[in-house]
Amino acid sequence: MRLLVACCDEQPKQIHEIKDFLLTARRKDARSVKIKRSKDVVKFKVRCSKYLYTLCVFDNEKADKLKQSLPPGLSVQDL
Repeated sequence: MRLLVACCDEQPKQIHEIKDFLLTARRKDARSVKIKRSKDVVKFKVRCSKYLYTLCVFDNEKADKLKQSLPPGLSVQDL
C-alpha cells in the first residue's frame, strides 16, 4: 500500500501561467526542457529535481515567443 501512495505523489505538475513556468525554468534544479508539438497544442515540459512541470500553450506564436524566452543554460529538446 505504501508503494501506491509514493507512486501517486510523483505525478507531473501542471502550470497554467507562462510567467510561473519561466520562473520554474530559471530555478537552480531545472535540468532540461522538452517541447512537444501536436496539431492543437504545444507542451513545454521542464524537468526539475523532484517533479516534471508541464505548460500547455494553444497559440503557436506564444509558443515560439516562450521558446525564445527560455534560459540559455537549459538543454532544449524538440520532440
